[in-house]
Amino acid sequence: MTTKLSTFRKCLLFLSLFLAVIASAQQISKEELIFLTPEWKGERLADGRPYVSDEILKRMKRVTLEEAWAVLKGQNFKYQYEENWQTINPDSVLVGRAVTAVFVPGRPDIHRVIDEKGHTKDGRIKSQNAWTIDLLIKGDVYVVDQFGAHLDGPTIGDNLGNSIYAKTGNGIVYNGAIRDIDGLKELESFTSFFRSYHPSHHLNNPDGELNTTLIGINTPTRIGMATVMPGDIVLGRDGGVMFIPPHLAEKVVKTSEIVRLRDMFGHQRLREQKYTPGQIDSRWSDAIEKDFSQWLNAHIDELPVPKAQIQELLKTRTW
Repeated sequence: MTTKLSTFRKCLLFLSLFLAVIASAQQISKEELIFLTPEWKGERLADGRPYVSDEILKRMKRVTLEEAWAVLKGQNFKYQYEENWQTINPDSVLVGRAVTAVFVPGRPDIHRVIDEKGHTKDGRIKSQNAWTIDLLIKGDVYVVDQFGAHLDGPTIGDNLGNSIYAKTGNGIVYNGAIRDIDGLKELESFTSFFRSYHPSHHLNNPDGELNTTLIGINTPTRIGMATVMPGDIVLGRDGGVMFIPPHLAEKVVKTSEIVRLRDMFGHQRLREQKYTPGQIDSRWSDAIEKDFSQWLNAHIDELPVPKAQIQELLKTRTW
């Protein structure tokens, strides 16, 4: 009886939390966000969002999707990648801290109470699609589940795009259609991933036509087959997007840098014909490892990895 009662109470608690989010489209509480990101031990923003350092973000720009995938899979994070995007500025790399928004197909009763609470208690006077954008800061990436909405679905065009870019210096990951492509392309660093384009505009009037309703701000979010948490590091490049849990961001970067250095060394030695492909492709001998350490020391000021990181790597080597 006690177990059944406990389970019932847990169900009621979950339902009340869920309904609270639906009723106000509120940002997840600081306590809940900390609870849902237990592996992160570093700095957090005032709202509880994990804050990965700018240094790691800068170094993340050189990480490939393959390198990030290998680290995440090795840590049993199998659902952090989503593909088949259309892109703006596809030759650029998108890196930043995720801020999430979740929309559902428009429903007048829910939409109306969310609007009323947002325009009174929370002091919001803009339309719902601008509420999350107001929270953005430098280094953020606006990650939106727009449920793939297409006709009359776009909530982002060149006006909101300019606002997002001014606040973050970044672009977006948008599971839906956008509009005003030409205007967005004028923002040269607005590296963005989206599902489709449509010239229409979303309809946002609960007393008339209504296409979308915002139900979550900075909540756990599903983008395709990927799970995204606020504070995840977004790595978008080559048509795909990886959402890296913050506590794994530094590991991803350091692993990438080691791979990069070893590849540079291996390729150079192959061009010099000092070693055979078989020697480089297999586990390196102690002689090659010693050669690699000497090569690192000799080129430490020329390599595309921070000098401090190379020195840290050399400290762990015994040859």
